[in-house]
Amino acid sequence: MDPGQLEQLVVNLILNARDAMPLGGALTIETSERQISRTGRGRHVRPGRYVVLAISDTGSGIDPDILAHPFEVLPGTSGRGQRAGLGLSIVYGIVRQNGGAVRVASEPDQGTTVKLYLPLHDEDDEPEPAGEERSLAGTETVLVVEDEDAVRELLRKVLDEQGYTVLDARDGRDALRLAERYQQPIHLVVTDVVMPEMGGRDLVEALTPLYPDASVLYISGYTNDEVLRRGVSDVELIHKPFSPGDLLRKVRQLLDAATR
Repeated sequence: MDPGQLEQLVVNLILNARDAMPLGGALTIETSERQISRTGRGRHVRPGRYVVLAISDTGSGIDPDILAHPFEVLPGTSGRGQRAGLGLSIVYGIVRQNGGAVRVASEPDQGTTVKLYLPLHDEDDEPEPAGEERSLAGTETVLVVEDEDAVRELLRKVLDEQGYTVLDARDGRDALRLAERYQQPIHLVVTDVVMPEMGGRDLVEALTPLYPDASVLYISGYTNDEVLRRGVSDVELIHKPFSPGDLLRKVRQLLDAATR
């Protein structure tokens, strides 16, 4: 799988575990191999060999009502419920995209274990050619605005490794203050739709007088209907979870279109 996606999985789960243990605790990361048989009843995983990545904590656990639907995006959840919000939905999407499965076990005040089942490929599988990714490099300045730390750090790393100058902010107000101080052109704004303090749509409206030529790429973990309900329409949008390759292709597409 894409190394950037694997990093995003691990970072999301570790941040969730940290948040569940505000007074401290034990974080355990384990890897193993598992053979899933064809005769297993009630399995939703294809038969075959899997790498199992398990991340466990001794924190507050997940409420049973939330655990019944652990991969739904639940805006506004906190405490025991927050690990069932956007973080786990991203994990679930990436794992399913790669042909795997996610299992969550938790008890209130007893901790949580999340197991990722990732298909184990043969050693002679050839990696995808890297030529296309190199062609997606650039030197433009990109403003990244994302309130989820793990996603923001992944965006920064992916773009920085391809040569872009990256400015990053946690929400719209921070981004606006940063943009007002910045003395060079900003070529692209990559912003989440829903953020505290100031959302993506309001941010873009405030930035337009400062950087009228900047292109805009929205990112969101919400459905299209929810995005439309928040006033964002007829725009470039990429849905979470997305691979680094998907992001870079979209970024390069928008920047190239702006120079034509």
